[in-house]
Amino acid sequence: MKVLLEKSKNQQMPIEIIYLSEKGLITQRTIIVNEVKENYIKAYCFTKQQIRLFKTCSILSAALPKRKAKFA
Repeated sequence: MKVLLEKSKNQQMPIEIIYLSEKGLITQRTIIVNEVKENYIKAYCFTKQQIRLFKTCSILSAALPKRKAKFA
């Protein structure tokens, strides 16, 4: 998963993550990673349309998007 996060950061490529929030909600997000740290990532979230911090331990999965989408 860390390789995909780095690839998203280096190529400014969107990826999809499944994320477990602090409230226990599981969400699917499309993000572009800006920064990768040991315990978290900083990424632009298309769902919230803003920069967000995601704990790496709460990212349940990460993958390339299944369908091509336009991101402006």
